[in-house]
Amino acid sequence: MKDLMKEQKRSKIVATVGPASNDKETLIELVHAGVDVFRLNFSHGSHDDHKKVIEYVREINEELNTNVCLLQDLQGPKIRIGKIKGEKVEIREGEELIITNEEEILGDATKVSTTYKAMPEDVSKGDTILVDDGKIELRVKGVKGHEVTTEVIYGGWLKSKKGINLPNTKISAPSLTEKDRKDLIFGIENEVEWIALSFVRRAEDIIDIKTTIKESGKDIRVVAKIEKPEALTNIDQIVAETDGLMVARGDLGVEIKMEDVPMVQKELVSKCNQANKPVIIATQMLESMIENPRPTRAETNDIANAVLDGADALMLSAETAAGKFPIESVTSMAKTIASTENHNLVFDKYYDLDEASENFNSDNLVATACKLSNQIKAKAIIGMTKSGYTGIKISGHRPKSKIFIFTPNKRLLKTLNLYWGVQGFYYDELKSTDSTFSDVEGVLRSKDYLQTGDVFVTMASMPIHWKGRTNMFKINVTQ
Repeated sequence: MKDLMKEQKRSKIVATVGPASNDKETLIELVHAGVDVFRLNFSHGSHDDHKKVIEYVREINEELNTNVCLLQDLQGPKIRIGKIKGEKVEIREGEELIITNEEEILGDATKVSTTYKAMPEDVSKGDTILVDDGKIELRVKGVKGHEVTTEVIYGGWLKSKKGINLPNTKISAPSLTEKDRKDLIFGIENEVEWIALSFVRRAEDIIDIKTTIKESGKDIRVVAKIEKPEALTNIDQIVAETDGLMVARGDLGVEIKMEDVPMVQKELVSKCNQANKPVIIATQMLESMIENPRPTRAETNDIANAVLDGADALMLSAETAAGKFPIESVTSMAKTIASTENHNLVFDKYYDLDEASENFNSDNLVATACKLSNQIKAKAIIGMTKSGYTGIKISGHRPKSKIFIFTPNKRLLKTLNLYWGVQGFYYDELKSTDSTFSDVEGVLRSKDYLQTGDVFVTMASMPIHWKGRTNMFKINVTQ
């Protein structure tokens, strides 16, 4: 069964699973609406909850013959307020508020607790503390023992468990907390395709998690979430080490000046495009659709601009996890993506190739095939791969031709589903080059991706053995 909206869009949609979407029927509807990746948010829910969703998604892939992949999002050192008496209390400008790490107390308008034990050691007099995405602003007056005394600069209703940001403070906590390590083991054991690491600050954070994954023997790829100023300082090293990037605009927009976020987003997307690594734009893309069935004009523009910038994927958070209109949110996003991709600005991205790379010849061949496919108005580029390398390289050049990747690696089909434009098919025959090309053409014809008279480009390693880098391409016309 083909989903029309999936065929019309190239940029992928990541949908967060939560109470509004964690039953199988809703997950199926979301896939039909255009979801390519389901995000499991480990800031919420038990392992049993997430395990059930993992099983549902795998059943759906079998039943619908889809390749929806799973992205585990680790919480990281998220700092939060403790419980508040009556769930919320009003704090007023000019008053003092004490934050303690000694024990979890039932907070009031004068004193609250925090989950972050190192806060008294990390903050200094004059530092800013932002609560609930910056709605409440505090300034540190002093630190004594377990207590941080602050002045309320901008007050409001302080609620239980709301997040804290420390934009002027270097956090001493590691990116992988003890909770994260337990969650990481769960993700590895359940073989999710991607794992997102929150609050990345340096390349070593990525190296740490990738070492753990490598020692497990699993092929799981890592997304670095960019939401701290330190990450921007070390961005080139982070991009070099990670497999993908997420522009996590929620915390990032609190940690740095909000007005700087748009250009930071464009810079991060550009760096990922040049490095040929997938980049996800996240947070508040359709925030109004948590409560409303239609997006605002500004939200629609935000989606379009992310596509034009070169994002591989766009992410929905509360819209699909807890909102009233999860299906409508995905449908709206898919329609906006498809409309934006009708314009030439989305396509034909070419970057200087690394002449020192051992894959330079293969990379050149892929770039040439993509340029040629656009010149001859090819309906499709077909790649044969075992590692995914060819598919990733084709995706990076953003050809107008549809990208169809054939592989004997079933797991890889799901991993590649995060990459712009890639559609994967399982094929594990060991035949001659001509027979293989004939087979894959037959598969695409049977699914109506190719019709008589269509021009398409086929790429492979000769002889066909699934191991070498791509070293040839052929122009074909469907008979």
